[in-house]
Amino acid sequence: MSSRSAELVARDLAVVWHPCTQMHDHQTLPMLPIARAQGAWLHGHDGKSWLDAVSSWWTCLLGHRDPRIVAALKDQLDTLDHVMLAGFTHEPAIDLAEELVRIAPRAVGDARELQRVFYADNGSSAIEVALKLSFHYWRNLGRGERTRFIALTGGYHGETLGALSVTDIALYRQTYAPLLLEPIFAPSPDAYQAAPGESPAQCAQRALAAMRSLLEAHAHEVCAVIVEPLVQCAGGMRMHDASYLTGLRRLCDEFDVHLIADEIAVGFGRTGTLFACEQGGIVPDFLCLSKGLTGGTLPLSAVLTHARVYAAFYAEYAAGKAFLHSHSYTGNPLACRAALATLTVLREEPVLERNRALAAHLAARIAPFAVHPHVADVRQTGLIAALELVADKATRTPFPASERRGLRVYRHGLDRGVVLRPLGNVVYFMPPYCITPEEIELMVEVASEGIERAVT
Repeated sequence: MSSRSAELVARDLAVVWHPCTQMHDHQTLPMLPIARAQGAWLHGHDGKSWLDAVSSWWTCLLGHRDPRIVAALKDQLDTLDHVMLAGFTHEPAIDLAEELVRIAPRAVGDARELQRVFYADNGSSAIEVALKLSFHYWRNLGRGERTRFIALTGGYHGETLGALSVTDIALYRQTYAPLLLEPIFAPSPDAYQAAPGESPAQCAQRALAAMRSLLEAHAHEVCAVIVEPLVQCAGGMRMHDASYLTGLRRLCDEFDVHLIADEIAVGFGRTGTLFACEQGGIVPDFLCLSKGLTGGTLPLSAVLTHARVYAAFYAEYAAGKAFLHSHSYTGNPLACRAALATLTVLREEPVLERNRALAAHLAARIAPFAVHPHVADVRQTGLIAALELVADKATRTPFPASERRGLRVYRHGLDRGVVLRPLGNVVYFMPPYCITPEEIELMVEVASEGIERAVT
């Protein structure tokens, strides 16, 4: 490590508390000071570089410092940096809302049209907005008994208290359980949990049957069902058949509850279509977006909903129906311009077609892991792929969490110049869309080496 890097690490450890980190680990785990980034690469102060195989927590959609986004931000800085969105407006916020409405999921025969956009600052905030809007909608309609939510086992929606309430990952939830809402957890359609001989579609149908039973018993007290369409990301990149979304939409309609689609991680082309909901042919009541929305440059999120929800809040002030939720940087002009630049690239260039070709190349490279004695599952949806490391493949017995096998893969990746940050013992790939086939080769090769070191 160069003297400049060592100096930055020392200064950091003296004052910064890092997210999702046991700081004690940094007594032995190297921290990487990054000087600059470009495309799929992060560059340090000492000449070393790392391929960002996880898009910096899934945000850098097109790659770091995409020139079109950078140009848009520089242009915006010359006119308007920020103004509060309460009582004011500005062109970037309007343009972005119009574009989001234009590209939002649509379904044949579905009267719902996502045509209202509520801005927030990050993914967790978007989930808070959707949960509160759903609850408040029913309250405004005189249905105050509806106070609960149905979420899926293994799901993750963020770490603010509302979002954490509908998260089912003990690592994040357990400590704060006394502070949280009490949702109803429904079985996940996770295809990895399929019974012997059961297809992903059959697994989805079994999960839908369980959801029906829950709705039959609880719909009267439920505001909404929340789901991560196609991939439960932070829960270990668990993937399910698109038919689950189709069936879930029908159930929510039948029992008159809202459907919240958390596309914070999977939106904007990551699964092979612009939105994951499209693969189920559905329109949710609330669509939550963030992460790649600004191409990884600035924090921004958006919740899209339809006219029926908006109408439930539209009244004279004295009626007390207004949605009094706000964030200081709601609809920040800089973030909106970055998002518009991102969406312009997705609209004007064959990004989805390139992604499908890259996904096919990635699929071919990870296919050999299917016979690895310590890989129980190889799964992929678009440009998201994951390898499930286990102690015993026949029984799918996991490695003890305390052994931190995934950390060994991470450390090897850093040594070889690739950022691989496994979720427990799930090694995954979620690269930026600018990645090349050659960089995919490197990414998978380094992961393979890391896995061999981790399982021996």
